[in-house]
Amino acid sequence: MNMKESGKTLAKSYEFDNVEEKWLQRWTEAGSFRATMEEGRPSFSVVIPPPNVTGVLHVGHALNNTMQDVLVRYHRMCGDNTVWIPGTDHAGIATQNVVERQLATEGKNRHDLGREAFIERVWEWRKEKGGTIINQLKRMGASCDWERERFTMDEGLSVSVREAFVDLYKKGLIYKGDYIVNWCPRCLTALADDEVEHEDKKGKLYHIRYPFADGSGHVVVATTRPETMLGDTGVAVHPDDERYSHLADVGIRLPLTDRTIPVVFDHHVQKDFGTGALKVTPAHDRDDYEIGLRHSLDILKVMDDHGVMNEAAGAYVGLDRFKCRKQIVSDLEEQGFLEEIEDYDHAVGQCYRCATVVEPTTSLQWFVSVRPLADKAVAAVKDGRITIYPKTWYNTFYSWMDNIRDWCISRQIWWGHRIPAWTCSDCGELMVESADPECCSKCGSKNIVQETDVLDTWFSSALWPFSTMGWPEKTQELEFFYPTSVLITSFDILFFWVARMMMFGLHFMEDEVPFKDVYLHALVRDKHGKKMSKSTGNVIDPLVVMEQYGTDAMRFTLTAFAAQGREIKLDEERIEGYRFFINKIWNAARFALMHVEGCDTDITDVVKNHRELPLIHQWILSRIARTIEDVRRALDEYRFNDAASVLYQFIWHEFCDWYLEWIKSDLFSKDEVLRDQARGTLLYVLETVLKLIHPITPFVTEEIWSVLPGERALLVSSEYPQGEEQWKNDGAESRVDLLMGIITGFRNIRSEADVHPSAKIDAFIICADKGNAEFIRSFSTSLSDMIRLESLSVDQEGEKPKDAATYIYQDIELYVPLKGLVDVDKEREKLARERGKIDKSLKQINGKLGNQKFLANAPPEIVAKEQGKKEELEAKLAKINEAERRLEEIG
Repeated sequence: MNMKESGKTLAKSYEFDNVEEKWLQRWTEAGSFRATMEEGRPSFSVVIPPPNVTGVLHVGHALNNTMQDVLVRYHRMCGDNTVWIPGTDHAGIATQNVVERQLATEGKNRHDLGREAFIERVWEWRKEKGGTIINQLKRMGASCDWERERFTMDEGLSVSVREAFVDLYKKGLIYKGDYIVNWCPRCLTALADDEVEHEDKKGKLYHIRYPFADGSGHVVVATTRPETMLGDTGVAVHPDDERYSHLADVGIRLPLTDRTIPVVFDHHVQKDFGTGALKVTPAHDRDDYEIGLRHSLDILKVMDDHGVMNEAAGAYVGLDRFKCRKQIVSDLEEQGFLEEIEDYDHAVGQCYRCATVVEPTTSLQWFVSVRPLADKAVAAVKDGRITIYPKTWYNTFYSWMDNIRDWCISRQIWWGHRIPAWTCSDCGELMVESADPECCSKCGSKNIVQETDVLDTWFSSALWPFSTMGWPEKTQELEFFYPTSVLITSFDILFFWVARMMMFGLHFMEDEVPFKDVYLHALVRDKHGKKMSKSTGNVIDPLVVMEQYGTDAMRFTLTAFAAQGREIKLDEERIEGYRFFINKIWNAARFALMHVEGCDTDITDVVKNHRELPLIHQWILSRIARTIEDVRRALDEYRFNDAASVLYQFIWHEFCDWYLEWIKSDLFSKDEVLRDQARGTLLYVLETVLKLIHPITPFVTEEIWSVLPGERALLVSSEYPQGEEQWKNDGAESRVDLLMGIITGFRNIRSEADVHPSAKIDAFIICADKGNAEFIRSFSTSLSDMIRLESLSVDQEGEKPKDAATYIYQDIELYVPLKGLVDVDKEREKLARERGKIDKSLKQINGKLGNQKFLANAPPEIVAKEQGKKEELEAKLAKINEAERRLEEIG
């Protein structure tokens, strides 16, 4: 075989930090991630779930973007027209809060600057700090087309947002009106239902006596928010509740006030729940608001936007709502209206940004009428135009969409897309236009004022799949890449974002879905299944992990954990374990390079005549053919963990542990044909392995690829392996499986009997099947090399040798005489010492597990850990018993 000089080598150990930096630069310089739009090729497109511009990479981002990158790199290597569009979200409330905190350190607030100057200040902050998470995504190896980076407030997307708003308004799908909304007294803005996070808290339930207006008695109502009673404008009871039928013309005297409020009869009230009477506060409770509308009750707001009691609260004006609560309770008790206070666990709504308790209140807001849009989205999912993975989310999606409320889209902040609506100060005309009007369209007055509210951040995000491709213009990108292929995102924004993209996509893109598939992944938790948080100290920082173990190790770990529908419990020890796997690939490549360095690249042509190759080469080609098939199928079906598992099993066990070990003698053989067959097959399989795993571990594979023989294009741009059906060889696989079973059996005997690694053994095999026995004999040289044999005897029948250890594989008996190899007395003493240590440890653990106080008070994970220790020790004890039994056989 012709050999050439080569200066390309691999370092002794994988120094990932230098390698990663090098390839990030080279991929960028080569334009490796740039989108392609060529006729006649399938397209694969993904839009990144845009992280907040305020964000810093966390483990959820790492998981999500690893999964996306695996698919994008895979499809790019498959030859598809591929684009992955990156970008960030302007994150209205979050970003405004960041800049307001910055101003606070200077002793200022946004009102000191004024709206325009404040917005300029936010843009300055974005220019300085807003690229942090993008740079961190690049550090992860995310192969986005970075030249197409978008921002939800950039010029093009701002045009898209205006066009969408105007279109919806003019079609009657956006309206302005008074309605009960979720209000954050800290952020001073309305929140959509799905921007309110509910947290279980221990509270109080206050039972209050409401006297009948005629003095004939009272009714008891219960509330967790007694301060809202000041805004009560009625008491509701069920129409069929005879206890209160006489109150229709009587009314209720509202405690602590001089007001009399009516009793209304409404089917919403459950007459068998509590006293069957419900205080109605239309201005501060959503259900009460609906009751109030049905019965024309007054809507009385008793708090201002800051959560402070207003003039309508009478004597309590100026009190913070929680201080007012305490004072109300004290006054009710003093005046004899408080019947009972009981402990009460309930879910409290909080602002998703600042965790302030949300106050339901009435306000003039802008809304999207979502029912017509939601119906189209549901239909698209039901008829299969959109597929959701995993399937367990279908019912949740349908249930939420069936009960969806109109979407409040206005926010009382400054940073965001300002609503394109103007009101004439002279005639009151409301104008909604794509371009800023110069005068009133009705009376011609130039005295017009633009709406001060901005749009909910999720409004612009809902346009993301098509706005990033140039809509409302008809672009080449939309022609090639819309609808997008798959959306990968966390399940917790299914309704924040995914459902809204479906609704807007179907509306604006002529009933075309925004994506064909939706993959919802779980949240990443710690190894005990607990939510990660800084307060509990269990956060795994991907940036630290990448510095410590390398990006490829982190990416492979996240891919291996990404099972559909399964909670992700991330353990740093597993990341470290997969770092060893990356090192295993590196070391296998170094070994291969020792033998193929300088070879002509056509050496791999030996695999074309695969049936003429020695058995072990036929076996590895058959196994890699099945691996290619399994990995491709797993990636096509979004079974990321299965793809990782198949690759791990093949690379670590079949390729490294078996194949490389087996072919060593051929690689050093003086027979040039045998040597070249081994070199050629080895290089071919290594190349295929690097291609297969590149989408998951791009850095180490690109580095190894670059030093293989011959002039090579970048691995990122190479062709992904196709299935090689002709290589599948059941016969080769079954015969090698037989040999591996025999080798494993003899190795187990050596290990369990503690035979010194350098000691050669006499091996006896009894195999009744004549064909198998002849086959085993034909591989006696290979078996001798793999097991370190002094001699090998293969017979179809015979007696067990004296003093021999036994291993049964299928119907084949394996024997190794141990006399002379093992010091029986010394081994017995060693086993006795080990048994003593285990018995002592088991006694301590059994004492703990038998202690009811320990079981009752210890955290479940500690109890489980002790139980695990017990099972581990008992397994060791069983092995000692077996070892002692074998020593008895020797004598």
